[in-house]
Amino acid sequence: MMTLTNPTLLTPESISERTANLIPPYGGELVNLMVPEEEREALAAYAMDLPVLRLTERAACDLELLAVGAFSPLDRFMGEEDYRRVLAEMRLADGHLSPIPITLQVDAGMHPRLDADIALRDAKNNLLAVMTVEEIYGWDVTEEALSVYGTLDLRHPMVSEMHRLGKLNISGRLRVLRLPPRYDFRKLRLPPAETRRRLAALRRENVVAFQTRNPLHRVHEELTKRATHEVDGALLLHPVVGMTKPGDVDHYTRVRTYKALTARYYDQDRVLLSLLPLAMRMAGPREAVWHMLIRRNYGANHLIVGRDHAGPGKDSTGKPFYGPYDAQELAEEVSEELGVKVVPFKMLVYLPEEDRYEEVGRVDRESKTASISGTQVREEYLNNGRKLPDWFTRPEVADILAESYPPRYKQGVCVWLTGLPNAGKSTTAEVLTVLLQQHGRQVTVLDGDVVRTHLSKGLGFSREDRDANIRRIGFVASEIVRHGGVVVCAAASPYRATRNDVRNMVGQDHYVEVFVDTPLDVCEARDDKGLYAQARSGEIQDFTGIDGSYEPPLHPEIRIDTVRHSAEENARYIESYLVGRGYLAE
Repeated sequence: MMTLTNPTLLTPESISERTANLIPPYGGELVNLMVPEEEREALAAYAMDLPVLRLTERAACDLELLAVGAFSPLDRFMGEEDYRRVLAEMRLADGHLSPIPITLQVDAGMHPRLDADIALRDAKNNLLAVMTVEEIYGWDVTEEALSVYGTLDLRHPMVSEMHRLGKLNISGRLRVLRLPPRYDFRKLRLPPAETRRRLAALRRENVVAFQTRNPLHRVHEELTKRATHEVDGALLLHPVVGMTKPGDVDHYTRVRTYKALTARYYDQDRVLLSLLPLAMRMAGPREAVWHMLIRRNYGANHLIVGRDHAGPGKDSTGKPFYGPYDAQELAEEVSEELGVKVVPFKMLVYLPEEDRYEEVGRVDRESKTASISGTQVREEYLNNGRKLPDWFTRPEVADILAESYPPRYKQGVCVWLTGLPNAGKSTTAEVLTVLLQQHGRQVTVLDGDVVRTHLSKGLGFSREDRDANIRRIGFVASEIVRHGGVVVCAAASPYRATRNDVRNMVGQDHYVEVFVDTPLDVCEARDDKGLYAQARSGEIQDFTGIDGSYEPPLHPEIRIDTVRHSAEENARYIESYLVGRGYLAE
């Protein structure tokens, strides 16, 4: 095994004298895991013969932020002692606050060995780092889901995702050769050290960070300006460009709006736009604390914390996962220890007669006000091709959003039919396809049996292979939807976690789950291939509905009955639903 220089630690003094006047990184040091340039070639050659672990996009984002010190004082994927204490107390083993588990999973089939090196590569085979495996330990989905996210509901995107992760975590020393290659907005991708340098150049003692994963409108602009002026500080506009909530506005569109706003409507002596390649967990209160810790490492000592900060929306019963002020309350509890003050997101409304924004609590009952909710932005304006008014958003932002988001009837949508074999999924899909084409939509049909012949040839019917098949269908469906197409998927897809995983791939607002609710005895009676009979006799193993389980949807968008209603009646019912949602022009 090669012996190379240990990762170095950058102290505030080594960054710059002026930057040291800003709040120091959490824990007092800024971690740097990058291997010195003169050693990279030798380490890369050594890594050619090492076992390879392919990183998910989430793990690649985590590695990047570990490498540059954004998670300081953490300098590796968490070992078991750190992990257990983070779940229980939001702290590392040494006592430092750390609310979110930063872990690296492997499947047991990989057989990682202790004290051995492995190469960490991204999905495109780029060598990113070498890890010396010093710990291997198991973890439990239920324990982590309840401890960190407070729920087992599969509509939570992270809870759903966790069900497909490997069941072993590994940890150990990291030697990072390169960060994941990013080719977009490179001048704005500033690591903590460079961000601190540029903030120091603004010569403001206080720095207010604004966490965002959405386009900024006039109310956000007003809020951030007020917050910075109240503390006579600078604004770190720090949007997340890693992984956000499924269905969010893509970061390319968002960053274009941020650039237009900061260049034209902010005091250049008070603002810095920097991009954060963070893989969000949508963990609500815990995530708010995480955002505080990260922004302190980037040089901020204030953070604007919004209502339902980093919340994933509503659960499967339609209720929010977290309370509107849970994140602010937990953030306030740790504010002094972290050295980051909480700036609550104040509710502002527009006063049209005075052409200004004001806090709701300071507005007289008689005053005329105007406001537009996020739902209204999508449903009443963007989805209908209406331009947002100038009082609500800057014209440059409105133009960018209009370019990127066509009316709803030109957007993509996935109709996912799930049910037992012979329930009537394919027949319903066939009729529905004709009806959708009648509306002028281009439709792709992904039938489970056909996909198995082409895309998933070679997969069996174990739970793992079934999941792989459904996720392949889901991936293709998500790409079709992303490009504005309509896709109808007809697949048994027996497991709730996997279906919710697909929902998150596609995006909640563009996914319609249809439960083809046909009784088992009816499905068996329709089986002209004799598959059910073979399953009951033991000739076929793991057949869905017999010895293979089927988990019916708990809260599908649509439920259809193929006993009392014909395929055409059911297809027209789905058609009517899509018209009502705006995906089809009447």
